[in-house]
Amino acid sequence: MLEFARTLRWLPALALVAGISAAAAQTAPQAKTAIATFAGGCFWCVEEAYEKVPGVMTAVSGFIGGTVANPSYQLVMTKTTGHAEAVRVTYDPSKVTYAQLVDWFWRNIDPVDAKGQFCDKGSPYRSGIFYHDDEQKKVAEASKQALQASARFKQPIATEITAAGPFYEAEDYHQDYHKKNPPRYQLYKYGCGRAQRLEQIWGKATPPPNLTQ
Repeated sequence: MLEFARTLRWLPALALVAGISAAAAQTAPQAKTAIATFAGGCFWCVEEAYEKVPGVMTAVSGFIGGTVANPSYQLVMTKTTGHAEAVRVTYDPSKVTYAQLVDWFWRNIDPVDAKGQFCDKGSPYRSGIFYHDDEQKKVAEASKQALQASARFKQPIATEITAAGPFYEAEDYHQDYHKKNPPRYQLYKYGCGRAQRLEQIWGKATPPPNLTQ
């Protein structure tokens, strides 16, 4: 009985603390997020590249730019739906800017390959930046123009810059493939010549500490 009375005595204080905690949670600033979408050939590789970036919260493999709703991987691979393999990046703009994400995109693709990317050819493997608003469009187009003007490449930049339409997530076995199947992933990445071609274009691969390399 005595213990019960002591518990009752503490209830008002506990309620006050709980109320303060709830109010603090409601007023605490929520992290802002934004979305960017990139197609750079095999989405396994693009997903891996963006998951390394500080400020990126998620990178999801999927399909964009086609004419069929909810396409399967097998259907997209028939090259009849118009979809490209792509990655939807959710990021914190206070930690990484869209311009930095675009810069990192270029360094993970072959911008002058108009037929696909590396050993993968055809429309599903085309490179593209899919913008979500006018500001993203402006940044992407300016970045593309600057890359072309840099004279790094003799050929024209083949990457498309297109308004983002519906994005359909790929099947679960495609998500985080580089983590789920490391040996097969590395075999594909090097067997396809991706790593070698990127080093030829951009130099030896390095981590993206500030995305200004």
